[in-house]
Amino acid sequence: MAVMYKSTRNDKDKITASQAILKGLSDDGGLFVPDNIPALDVDFETLSKMSYQQVAYEVMSRMLTDFTEDELKHCINSAYDSKFDTDVIAPLVKKAGADYLELFHGSTIAFKDMALSILPYLLVTSAKKNNVKNEIVILTATSGDTGKAALAGFADVPGTKIIVFYPKNGVSPIQEKQMVTQKGDNTSVIGIIGNFDDAQTGVKNMFNDKELAGVMDEKGYQFSSANSINIGRLVPQMVYYVYAYSRMVANGEIKAGDKINVVVPTGNFGNILAAYYAKEMGLPVAKFICASNENKVLYDFFETGVYDRNREFILTSSPSMDILISSNLERLIYRIAGDSAEKDVELMTALSTTGKYEISADMKGKLSEFYGNYASEKETADTIKRVYDAEGYIMDTHTAVAATVYEKYKEATGDTTPTVIASTASPYKFTRSVMEAIDSAYASKSDFELVDELNKLSKVKIPQAIEDIRSAKVLHDTVCDKTEMEAQVRRILGL
Repeated sequence: MAVMYKSTRNDKDKITASQAILKGLSDDGGLFVPDNIPALDVDFETLSKMSYQQVAYEVMSRMLTDFTEDELKHCINSAYDSKFDTDVIAPLVKKAGADYLELFHGSTIAFKDMALSILPYLLVTSAKKNNVKNEIVILTATSGDTGKAALAGFADVPGTKIIVFYPKNGVSPIQEKQMVTQKGDNTSVIGIIGNFDDAQTGVKNMFNDKELAGVMDEKGYQFSSANSINIGRLVPQMVYYVYAYSRMVANGEIKAGDKINVVVPTGNFGNILAAYYAKEMGLPVAKFICASNENKVLYDFFETGVYDRNREFILTSSPSMDILISSNLERLIYRIAGDSAEKDVELMTALSTTGKYEISADMKGKLSEFYGNYASEKETADTIKRVYDAEGYIMDTHTAVAATVYEKYKEATGDTTPTVIASTASPYKFTRSVMEAIDSAYASKSDFELVDELNKLSKVKIPQAIEDIRSAKVLHDTVCDKTEMEAQVRRILGL
């Protein structure tokens, strides 16, 4: 059965997967959602004997039904290749009472590689399928990791340009160095004076600007997105939860059909939503544990049913989660509202005008499978040190937020269900925060001295992504005010 896609704000019109991937964001400002999520009709014993690429095909072929087998397998095999530093793509590592799903073995050492390695292939294939003649302009806001992963994925891809906006003082030094040294004739990177929410709002406004779209079309351009608002980002993320479960079956840790819990460090809500969609497909998940840092807008939402972004924006050691407007939550809101576009529009209008909304008691009742909590900066650092001291295993700050919240969940519930923690970035990406958590004496060392110290402690090879930027030349040094984002896009495209 074909899966079609509709907007969360208008469920009358339906388009194909490839059309949704091309558009990124719906014309009405809504996000594309599937009109149905088909069952994964392959048993987990069979999946447990498959490679990552084979599992990816089983999951994605059910969601992207207008792609042929050859097209989809070409995209998958081109994405999940030697650019990952491990053959299994996403290894499970059992430490400190949980299975850490290491999603950072791609070329930019963060979980965004899992989807952004394949998105360029999906997008180019979609353009061919739909006879698109325009050059596709990937317009993206990043809180640190999406930017570099998207830049690496789209650099010098024919028929595309990519423009990335990031908060100038809101990412780690290594995240910034990764972006501003990016090569590629079609790449542009711009720091904004503002935070991630400002960058994300600016990007959404440009997507929704009909006058800008008309001018671009005249010049032979059209926008698409590499953010998790693009369904082409979300579907590949479903894969690794299914794969993790299949590894647990293969390892004899669980039997096929047993339930697991999933813990996800969450900012924009895409990564945990992918796990939710995987459950809709048949993955046996008991609890989704949503871990926030001190920007705990999602924790407060799960506690109260009120989403309120009217609060101080806090810069933390886990900057990829420094987000107060969690865009992908809209997809869940639409779902728990009974797939009601009307209700979704009402709540999203309230969010854009007053900065808050409250869901009904009935909707809140449909969130019982979610648990939310948060980790303070001190708790995050303490977890990094505790796990290192006990296990010799070093995790990054975002993973430490998840591990902290998981401990709080176990303490509150006594639940001992086997649990997967999404480990979303290499500790090498956040060396200063990680090393200072282990020992404050490291504070006097430079960022790249800390890389070498982390290598000594962890005995994990320094990723090529880090070696590449040690002496790389800065190629992108533009900084603008958050109000000047559109002007920068017009300058880059010559509009």
